[in-house]
Amino acid sequence: MMEEHNDNRTAPPRFRGKWSKFGALTLLFLVIFFMVGYAGHEGSSSSKFCASCHEMKPEYYTWHNSSHSEVACVDCHTEPGAENIAKSKVNTVEQAIKKKMQTYEAPIRMPSEITDASCEKCHNVYNRNFTVTGDLIIPHDRHKDEGISCIQCHSGVAHGKIADRKMTFQADYAKWDDKTGQLAMADPKYVKPNMDTCMDCHKARKITTECSACHTTGMVPETHKEDSFASKHGLDANEDLASCNGCHQDMSDEPLTGYEEISPIDKYLKQDKKQAAKNHLNYAKENTFCIDCHEVRPESHDKQFISSHGTLAEKNQESCMACHDVKKSAHATTTPTSTSKVYCASCHPSTHSQNKKWRERHPVPISPNQKLTQTCYTCHAEPKCASCHQEGKL
Repeated sequence: MMEEHNDNRTAPPRFRGKWSKFGALTLLFLVIFFMVGYAGHEGSSSSKFCASCHEMKPEYYTWHNSSHSEVACVDCHTEPGAENIAKSKVNTVEQAIKKKMQTYEAPIRMPSEITDASCEKCHNVYNRNFTVTGDLIIPHDRHKDEGISCIQCHSGVAHGKIADRKMTFQADYAKWDDKTGQLAMADPKYVKPNMDTCMDCHKARKITTECSACHTTGMVPETHKEDSFASKHGLDANEDLASCNGCHQDMSDEPLTGYEEISPIDKYLKQDKKQAAKNHLNYAKENTFCIDCHEVRPESHDKQFISSHGTLAEKNQESCMACHDVKKSAHATTTPTSTSKVYCASCHPSTHSQNKKWRERHPVPISPNQKLTQTCYTCHAEPKCASCHQEGKL
């Protein structure tokens, strides 16, 4: 019979099994926690997650029809780095609470602008001399070096400035779909950089506004190259002064006012008021770009012109008004050689200017700065007064 073997090894502690189970459970919970967290992170980072909010429909459908539709929302709206990602998730929770409590602000606006760092995850501005038409060259690196942020020029690239266009009110959320988003992004003036933004920035920073600074072709329209353009451009301006002003307003050394498109509201409010609007003749005398040519004495103005100019003026007085005024007005230039310093009243003074005391004998009291109004025509003949005076002016 074999001798019984005595094992003197110590017995394992009783609590080792308990800790093993606890560790396994902890590991399991951690795995589940991180899996749920990862799934939540991935889910909340999806652009479709943004669309799940009723209030975000305008932003989602405009983004879906933009040039950035393949770029996820979080790629632009979250700055690089784990800390910024965490902040964005906290902000998402806050927004969800505000939505539930109906305390969010409308229209929805971003709490902060898109940073250059978000754009530069895809774009390298230092090798991006970009042109759309082959004519317009934008040196992005020079703008970057001057501290111009991407969003200053490209604010409408993803959403077409719909908040500024008053398209994100709560009553309109149900109307938004993919077709609405497509229509909202169809107008280039809300999506692409606007030339007015470029000009305003250049003027504020005292940078050249010459066409050649950004355009390689000089931007001369085909109609301007026609031989007949010099003789007929005034007629073209009479038909569509807004098109002329679109380019030439930025070529004037002096600011131009009164040529902006009148809003429908202003038209309605002023419909009962007769207000002399500025026209292409005023424009030719106010825009210093036009004056460069209009100051040059025409060949027709020879030595015999004085004796015949009255007959010619009667045939086409409007052509005279492109350079001259009937009387001195605010449209006159101050350059020494300006032909617009010569007025009809320079040689043909009115009876008012010959008789300085006419106001004293006027049957109705007249103030020193009295302007022409419709009341004057109660007694006076409108055609005769209007031949020299404009309503609302001295």
